[in-house]
Amino acid sequence: MKLYELLQGIEILEATASMDLEITGVSYDSRKTQPGDLFVAITGYETDGHLYIPMAAQKGAAVVLCEQVPQTDIPYVRIAATRPALAVVGANWFGHPADSMTMIGITGTNGKTSVTVILKDVLEKTVGAKVGLIGTIQNMIGSDVIPTERTTPESFEVQRLFAQMRDAGCTHVVMEVSSHALYLSRVDCVQFRVAAFTNLTEDHLDFHKNMEEYRLAKSILFRRCDTGIFNLDDAAAAKMIEEASCKVVTASASKVADLTASNITLHAESTEMDVCFGEETAHVSIGIPGEFTVSNALTVIGCAVSLGIPLSDVAEALKTARGVKGRIEVVPTPTTPFTVLIDYAHTPDALENILRSVRRFCKGRVIAVFGCGGDRDPLKRPIMGKIGVDNADFVVFTSDNPRTEDPYAILQDILVGAEGTKTPYYVEENRRAAIRWAMDHAEKDDIIVLAGKGHETYQTIGKTNFHLDEREEVAAHLLEMEARNV
Repeated sequence: MKLYELLQGIEILEATASMDLEITGVSYDSRKTQPGDLFVAITGYETDGHLYIPMAAQKGAAVVLCEQVPQTDIPYVRIAATRPALAVVGANWFGHPADSMTMIGITGTNGKTSVTVILKDVLEKTVGAKVGLIGTIQNMIGSDVIPTERTTPESFEVQRLFAQMRDAGCTHVVMEVSSHALYLSRVDCVQFRVAAFTNLTEDHLDFHKNMEEYRLAKSILFRRCDTGIFNLDDAAAAKMIEEASCKVVTASASKVADLTASNITLHAESTEMDVCFGEETAHVSIGIPGEFTVSNALTVIGCAVSLGIPLSDVAEALKTARGVKGRIEVVPTPTTPFTVLIDYAHTPDALENILRSVRRFCKGRVIAVFGCGGDRDPLKRPIMGKIGVDNADFVVFTSDNPRTEDPYAILQDILVGAEGTKTPYYVEENRRAAIRWAMDHAEKDDIIVLAGKGHETYQTIGKTNFHLDEREEVAAHLLEMEARNV
């Protein structure tokens, strides 16, 4: 591809490179640069890509796209901002693949993964769509799974994924759109047919300066979509709607809205409700327990009906919808009188939601096992500690990806929130030991909620990921308990 074709849509401030230069590849990591590449020097948060221009030149880069004049003798194109430009370069390189598919984006602190996975299933069942998915747990092209490292990849990789999906015959793409992705221009050059806002609670304040900046990042999505679905039951929805430039569809289980849920019944293994959208009504039964399933289901329904799918068809598809791994996931414990659930809840709102939801159908005690991640927002630690003791009958405080922080210091931060509580609790830094302790002390009809890890199968200590799958830990301890009782 000619350089001028690759830079279509980007304002050039200065250039020493010929615009007719043939470019054979694009890179933004000098370690992966190949001869003939356009190297995009991105100013990052941990390092500056301009520092690696000499390495890219040594690797054979044909030209550099940069914000500063290179100190190395190499043809360059200087522009105002390379990060958003990378998205444009990616779209040009792959032929604007998103334009040929129906794009659906979901943003919010909690619920994104559940909504995207369920919506993918609904689209496949109702209109026979082949659906691409980009999310926290995995990326998918139809039924094929592609591992992922972050909720939304870098913009060039996003465009590569879109191209793979287009080439594989996908008609729709459902993706989680994180605040990082929006703020860092990873989904620039994408116009979403439908976007949805689930909720806004404290998270990622290690990256965003405050909650308002976090909210503003998410609001970007609703200036890049045709229709926005907003959960009116969340306090931030009104402000999000006020700033949106798209068609607005509201959803609520408690307020007047375009899409409403009533007669809600929570069961241990399912959720039921009556849903109304305009003149249409339908009874919805979904095999996922929990109060938050109501808002997740409404978001899915809002997206589907906004794409022209009849409410009755969506309700029928939801009957066989299943939950996401690590989201209120029941772990098999056939030989015990208690139940073990795994949930990804790692924010104050998510933890409170899961514990309150379990309380609604728990016949015994709710036992919460959780910690807080290291190198992340420390302000939420005492908040989560208080939520734990306020909403569970017993709490086991433990570690959850301490990373480079002292795990005991993290626990001390969490315990500030438990000061003065009458709720009994136990502190065990080792997460494996904490799970075993909770199982050893559980009684008939108790429900143990292992919160925070969800789908993750590792524990990050320092900068290393060590294998830790809570399903395996529960299964292993069941065998140990059985052996003790022989």
